[in-house]
Amino acid sequence: MTALSSHPQRNTIRLQLRQCLLLAALRREQWEQLEPLLVVGDYRKGDHLVHQGDEEMEQFFILDGMVKRVVSNPEGREMILRFAGETEMDTSYAAWRLRTPIPYSIVAVTRARTAELPMPQWVEFLDRHTDLKEHFEYEVMKLMSEVMAHTITLHLLDAPGRLSRFRRKHSDLAGRIPKKELAAYLNLTPETLSRLKRKLGRFF
Repeated sequence: MTALSSHPQRNTIRLQLRQCLLLAALRREQWEQLEPLLVVGDYRKGDHLVHQGDEEMEQFFILDGMVKRVVSNPEGREMILRFAGETEMDTSYAAWRLRTPIPYSIVAVTRARTAELPMPQWVEFLDRHTDLKEHFEYEVMKLMSEVMAHTITLHLLDAPGRLSRFRRKHSDLAGRIPKKELAAYLNLTPETLSRLKRKLGRFF
């Protein structure tokens, strides 16, 4: 980890941060307070940003690449809950507020770079800026609703329906998610996903 203020690519990273959807409206004085708190993390494909069950929590802003939320049971069976790419965030804020361990892992799908800070510092920053806190908590609720909708989709839709819904809801991810990861997210085998893509028309 390297502090943003001393990172050799800090000017580029500052520009990337200003493209993050949550941070785009920050005022100058808010940037001046936030930037000293941020460190830059570089992750290889498959690296864990956090592990399911962790109690030390972080706030992540995705600068490059893609990450996923994933849960696993004691037998090692995994379920992917969501993906996040550039301009997006991931967080363990809900677990922080509930005072529970993180209920999922955050894992790099590709090589990824983040700007991040410990959750206690992020919460303290939010408490000083109620407008941002309201926006952030709204985005957290949207993420939770997105995960719930995905879980319901896996139970209620057949395989073509799951793929069609993903195509409709996540056109911005076209071509970016590895086939194996997308198949796992849709609870399909890679072979079934390939057959569906041929049947429904090339999209990814």
